[in-house]
Amino acid sequence: MSSDTLAPAPRLGFSPAQYAICLNGIVWRETLRFLHQRERFIAALVRPLVWLFIFAAGFRQVLGVSIIPPYDVYVLYEVYITPGLVAMIQLFNGMQSSLSMVYDREMGNMRTLLVSPLPRWYLLSAKLVAGTSVSLLQVYTFLAIAWLWEIEPPLIGYLTVLPALILSGLMLGALGMLLSSVIRHLENFAGVMNFVIFPMFFASSALYPLWRVKAFTHAVELIRFALYGQLNGISLAVVCGCTVLFMVGAILAYDPSRGFLARRGGPGETA
Repeated sequence: MSSDTLAPAPRLGFSPAQYAICLNGIVWRETLRFLHQRERFIAALVRPLVWLFIFAAGFRQVLGVSIIPPYDVYVLYEVYITPGLVAMIQLFNGMQSSLSMVYDREMGNMRTLLVSPLPRWYLLSAKLVAGTSVSLLQVYTFLAIAWLWEIEPPLIGYLTVLPALILSGLMLGALGMLLSSVIRHLENFAGVMNFVIFPMFFASSALYPLWRVKAFTHAVELIRFALYGQLNGISLAVVCGCTVLFMVGAILAYDPSRGFLARRGGPGETA
């Protein structure tokens, strides 16, 4: 019997079950990390609730919103900003996920993930799905509290908004992942907060009908329309396009042969 007969057949790839196990492990890890960090959960809710309970209540008497789609009547200011606050939760969650990736890279934990035999694009996509899943928990908790504050969209809206939340969460998470590839140290994250997050939020339609930052504005409008059982086709196209663009950029940036990490000696480089 020849040695060729005894040699095992080469593996052609991974089975769907192995991909599912990997995805489940990454999502479960991110969920446990979030649940164990109660301060992170509270902070994710305090920020939008301050806007809803304090600023919106104060501006109610001086600010009004005319009849604009998807609203059929004049609405109170707190009703208008609720979709924007939902998008803010997802925006900050995406940036928090990028912060955790920077931390893991500095501590060397990123190497454990990225040297897996599974394709790197799949590992990054699974981490993106995990971050989006965490943001959904935050968003629906916020919507439940807002309902107690008499922010009452149609009941069907809580279901129809789910696909919009998934898409916007993926877009903002992919943006955070792309930014994490260019942030070298944790200390630089404060600069990202000042020059990326806050301009995106305040120059959008989250707090007032302003269309300066198109990508985030379309995420807000996609959520706004979906919360009332409607579809904004333009916003859907923009959000999908930006998601693909940001994700492809993040995958290329984390490619050690061509991305930003190639200039730093790999994903596990420490300061």
